[in-house]
Amino acid sequence: MRTRIKFCGLVREQDVDAAVALGVDAIGFVFYPRSPRALTPEQARALRRRLPSFVAAVGLFVDAAADEVARVTAAAGLDVLQLHGDEAPQTARAIGAAAVRPWWKAIRMRAQTDLLSSARSYDAADCLVLDTYTEGYGGSGEAFDWSWIPGDVPARLVMSGGLAAGSVAEAIRRVRPAMVDVSSGIQSDDPRRKDQARMEQFVAAVLAADARSR
Repeated sequence: MRTRIKFCGLVREQDVDAAVALGVDAIGFVFYPRSPRALTPEQARALRRRLPSFVAAVGLFVDAAADEVARVTAAAGLDVLQLHGDEAPQTARAIGAAAVRPWWKAIRMRAQTDLLSSARSYDAADCLVLDTYTEGYGGSGEAFDWSWIPGDVPARLVMSGGLAAGSVAEAIRRVRPAMVDVSSGIQSDDPRRKDQARMEQFVAAVLAADARSR
């Protein structure tokens, strides 16, 4: 099975168009006000219209209220929710129910036990997104210790946290995730602009890693 690809933190039309042309499976729109890549629902809606039906629009939220997530989801036309804060399992389920969307839960890895305990607690999540623990809720460009991931990883695992073209192949070889998720690894010096060459290199590295694993 091929490794799916998500580009996160896109804010410009040309970056969205480039991602679609490269064949990515999902685009992440950030609705965390403290992020330099944050969007309004109206901005995200305009970008969402540029996506074909086979590319998912994923909304990233951090500890947002269920009614707010539902409002933004409807206004922006989101397909999936990515809950990237400290949402408790019951809170995450309530958010998904309010927005009537599948949801992913980000696990900010601080210890070897975080994944397995979170897989039990967030059993209603459609995916678990493994990210590096930071105070800023992701986007640090730093990787966590991949040795913390057991060999029998839960299904529908999304690998994130410090991935780039030079490291994603090793992540795929060691973890075999369903999807890889990149933001800082395809960033330019401008936090609201993606680098075209890095985007191309990242996709090429994923495709090459998949080809070697066949």
